Amino acid sequence: LVEEGFLPEPEQFIVPTPHMSFVWGDDNVDYLRRRYEALKDEPLFLGMRFSTDPKQIAEWAPALMVGRDKDQRVAATYSSAGTDVNFGALTKLLLQGINQRGAQVYLDTSVRSLKRGKDGIWTIKLRNEIGNATREVRAKFVFVGAGGGALSLLQKSGIKEAHGFGGFPITGQFLRCDNPEVVARHDAKVYGKASVGAPPMSVPHLDTRVVDGKPALLFGPFAGWNSKFLKTGSYFDLFASLRVHNLYPMIRAGLANFDLVGYLLGEIFSTREKQLDALRQFYPDLDPDDWYLIDAGQRVQVMKKDAEKGGVLQFGTELVTGADGSIAGLLGASPGASTAVPIMLQLLEKCFSDRVDSWRDELTKLVPSWGTSLNDDFDAAVASMTHTADVLALAPVDPDAKPDDVSVVESADADGEFEVEV
Repeated sequence: LVEEGFLPEPEQFIVPTPHMSFVWGDDNVDYLRRRYEALKDEPLFLGMRFSTDPKQIAEWAPALMVGRDKDQRVAATYSSAGTDVNFGALTKLLLQGINQRGAQVYLDTSVRSLKRGKDGIWTIKLRNEIGNATREVRAKFVFVGAGGGALSLLQKSGIKEAHGFGGFPITGQFLRCDNPEVVARHDAKVYGKASVGAPPMSVPHLDTRVVDGKPALLFGPFAGWNSKFLKTGSYFDLFASLRVHNLYPMIRAGLANFDLVGYLLGEIFSTREKQLDALRQFYPDLDPDDWYLIDAGQRVQVMKKDAEKGGVLQFGTELVTGADGSIAGLLGASPGASTAVPIMLQLLEKCFSDRVDSWRDELTKLVPSWGTSLNDDFDAAVASMTHTADVLALAPVDPDAKPDDVSVVESADADGEFEVEV
C-alpha cells in the first residue's frame, strides 16, 4: 500500500523497535535457552540473538539491568527486526484512503440493529451520536469488526452460528512514563513470561511506544473489570448479552478455570505498590513518580459451547460466519492487527468461495506468500523480509546473520549490584 501511494510515509504509523524476551531465575533461563535453540535456525527468526551476559543485555536495554542484583541469573533474546506500529494512526490512514477512493465512512455513528430481509439484503439501522439523527444502509454483505461490541451485534443479527458464544469483559491497564530521560534508557519491546493461571494476553511487557509522534514507555498489562464491552459502552453490556443458549457454556467455562478467576480477582484488587513491584522486575531502578496508570482498552474474553466440556474459553480469534456467507464477525480477546491479514484471507475463502479464485492473482500480488509457508523456504523468507524492510524503512535483514550465544560474565560494584553506564 505504501508502494502504491495508498498510504503515506511509513514513519507515520510504523517505526523500528527491537523485540526482546527477558527472564530471570534458573528454570526460566533454561526455558529461554531451549526456546532459542529451537528457533534460531528457522528462517523467520533470522538474526535472533541470545545472551546470559548482563553486560550484553544492558547494551540491548539498559533499564533492565540498572540496579539489578548481580547474583540473579538472567537471560534474554534480541531481534533488531521488531517494530512499533501505531494501529490507531494506521486505521485512520486506511479509512482516509478508502474514503478518497469513493467509500463512505460514517464517524460518531453506532449500529442500532441489523436484520436480513427475505431478499437476502441486510438492513442496518444507524444512529449518529451527535444529534441522534438516524439512517438506514442496505448491504449484501456485512462484516462485524466491532471489538468487544461484536458479540452483541452478532446476537442482534439473529444468525444461529452466534449461538453458544458468551463474553466476559476485562479492562486492560498499563503503567505509563513520559519522562524523556527515562524513556531514553529503553528502546525495545521486552516481554517476560505470564504468571501461573494468567491468560496468554497477559504476558507482562515493557514497551517503547511512539504515541502521536512522542516516545513513551508502557508496562503491563494489568487487568481491571467493569461490565462494559467497549470503553464507551454501557454497564449493561454484559447482562444484555446473556441468553439461554450461552449461559450454560459460560458457567461451565468459569467453573473449569478457577485459576484464571483467581488471577483476575488478584489483578482487580491489586494495589499501586504491587503494580510497581511487577514493573521493578523489569526496571529495578524506577522512580514511582515517573509512572501513572492508564486504561488502555476493553477486551472481551470469549467463551463458547463445547460438546465434551459444555463450555470452554477461546483464547484465540474466532471468525463467525453466517451459513449463507452474507455476514461475518470477529470474536476474541485479541482479534487484532497481528492476525488481521490471515483472518481476512480466511474470511474471503469462507464468504466469497464462488469468487475468491477469480481474485487469487490480484490477492497474490498483495500477499505473495499467500498459500505457502515462508518458514519452509529460506530464500523466499529473506526476500520477503528484505522487501518489507526496504519499503517501510525498517531494520535491514542480514541473510548471513549467525546465531550469537554470549557466555555469562559477572560484573558488580561494591554494593553487589550490576553497574551500567547510561
